[in-house]
Amino acid sequence: MDRIARIAGPAVLLLVGFVSLLVALVIGGGADRALIADPGAVVRFGLPIARLVVDLSAAATIGGLALTVVGLSRTRPEWNRAIDVAAGAAAVWTVAAAATTFFTFLSVAGSALSLDEQFGQSMGVFLTGTDLGTAWLVAVLVAAAVTVLCFAVRGRGMVALTAGVAMVGLVPLAQQGHAAGTASHDSAVTALGLHLVGAALWVGGLLLVVLLRGVLPGDRLPLVVARYSSIALGCFVLVAVSGTASAIIRVGTPANLLTPYGVLVLVKTAALVGIGVLGAVQRRRTIRSLTDAPERRGPFWTLVLVELAVMGVASGFAAALGRTATPVGEVALSKTTNPTPAELLTDDPLPGDPGSWGWLTAWNIDLFWLMAAVLAAAAYTAGVVRLRRRGRSWPVHRTVAAAIAVVTLVVATSGSLHTYDRFLVSANVGAHVLLGLVVPALLWAAAPVQLIRAAVHPREDGSTGVREWTGLLVENSVVRYLAQPFPSFVLLAAVWWGLYATQVLRWSVSDPAGRTLVDLGLVLVGLLAVPTLLTPLAAGARTASTGAALVRVVGAVVVAAGTVSLGSAMQGPLGLLQASWFGAMGREWGPTPLEDQARAGVVLVVAGIALLVTVVVVTLVRLRGDRPAPDRSPTDGAGGGTAAADPAVADPAVAADPAASAGPAAAGAGDR
Repeated sequence: MDRIARIAGPAVLLLVGFVSLLVALVIGGGADRALIADPGAVVRFGLPIARLVVDLSAAATIGGLALTVVGLSRTRPEWNRAIDVAAGAAAVWTVAAAATTFFTFLSVAGSALSLDEQFGQSMGVFLTGTDLGTAWLVAVLVAAAVTVLCFAVRGRGMVALTAGVAMVGLVPLAQQGHAAGTASHDSAVTALGLHLVGAALWVGGLLLVVLLRGVLPGDRLPLVVARYSSIALGCFVLVAVSGTASAIIRVGTPANLLTPYGVLVLVKTAALVGIGVLGAVQRRRTIRSLTDAPERRGPFWTLVLVELAVMGVASGFAAALGRTATPVGEVALSKTTNPTPAELLTDDPLPGDPGSWGWLTAWNIDLFWLMAAVLAAAAYTAGVVRLRRRGRSWPVHRTVAAAIAVVTLVVATSGSLHTYDRFLVSANVGAHVLLGLVVPALLWAAAPVQLIRAAVHPREDGSTGVREWTGLLVENSVVRYLAQPFPSFVLLAAVWWGLYATQVLRWSVSDPAGRTLVDLGLVLVGLLAVPTLLTPLAAGARTASTGAALVRVVGAVVVAAGTVSLGSAMQGPLGLLQASWFGAMGREWGPTPLEDQARAGVVLVVAGIALLVTVVVVTLVRLRGDRPAPDRSPTDGAGGGTAAADPAVADPAVAADPAASAGPAAAGAGDR
């Protein structure tokens, strides 16, 4: 049965996916002959088939590498076999992406294959002069790079880096097709990107489990499957939420579900629900049965084959959806007749005057950050619950700080500040102050890294789980250097000037990927610097010292000087930032662009002063609390606030490391 499953699993996925694609093309009309400049049947059917192979091979690569770095042992044969599987899948991905690029050009040009000079020039213009062609060119190059890396690397860090590069290869795919043409461009691209990532991890992980069966002995298989099941559960939620968001954007009203596009969406949704049910059965029954009786593997492999078949249905219909006309118009607002200045710049209508209540009631959900916040909250809660089940306590004030951090993150990325940050400099600055200063300070108080070390057991099989990856990140030499006082303080002070005095600001407001990367960069820089500012501990020390406190205060002065000077410059000397953007919105309500920018400058000045005051207060409290009382030990915890004084997380490595107290809040606490 094992050998049959290894062969039949991928075959079932491909066969069912191919048949489902053909059925979906007939239902949706995706392969119908074009009325003008039809490229021919080979292109009409070859393009979606090639795209299906791209999706499946990319999933096998990304999901396989991801499961490798978090679920497999580096000391066992499974490690090298998994990377070899990913290398083969990446090679197929490269060839299929090249074929899809060629078919896409023929479909767009509406011409037949030719060997003359004009054909080559036209294709060159398509690849380098159009967004669609450039996106596919980048996808091919990324897939080729991943192929080379998979053959060249075997170390843990490099394999993880390769998995990250492979995920980048999904970005061009998310920016094509319906996502590129819809009026809700930013939301559509984000939803599709998350959908592709979730599906790739889900499908690719299961494929890897099937293909690794020959090197997974009886006692290893249940453990690896259980780890994959945890990943699959998160992927199910991610795919379901992002798929729903995409359907709302492209389908519109419920009545449109009866259109060809809507029917395909319904079938894909049914397949998703079916996979979820099968996953629940696998998680609740099959894994337990496999653990109790490893020799009885038949029911498990049968369930896996059925699950892959249903995944094939979902994959086939997903590929056909890209060739099916949506019931909602796909013309971006900037391409309509007589667009407003705001629509021409942003592809979105100019929001109305927020007034008194608009700053509290205007919401514009950013699905990426919303899902990140939900994951962070779920992981933190799971860690606290796990500690309590063991009879250990976790400080309430840290849980409260974590909750406020999550709420602040959602407000900054999905609230009114996010609604207006492309139109008002003040809203842009306000959102970035929350992300770059407030959220990192709250995460420092929440101490997620300490929670991970207290709640998650270390692995003993040579694999790298959440606790191990957290330790590797915190102990990384580059991270430790950047978290030192001088580099981190200068970096935090400079990042504000780097954002608002350069073209980075224009990139962040005009491109959804740029906005996400800039926001993420501010959070990461804040996580490097703010915990160091608020932790007056010298290297290797476990209690606060006057010298370390003075260094932190001086650092706070440096950071405050950077933000205050920028805020002051915004009130006149810099002129209007990105005048061709913020000054060209055609906004007739609220303050003038220069007045609004002056308000943004005030926000930065206040933020710098508030940061300085906070650092001074926290430093004084820590100095006072760490001093031994006449009849008490220095580590009794009488107001000290150090990690060593907390019985729930008495970890000298954490207590001595200021950067360790505010690691990635989204790290999972439910790892095995």
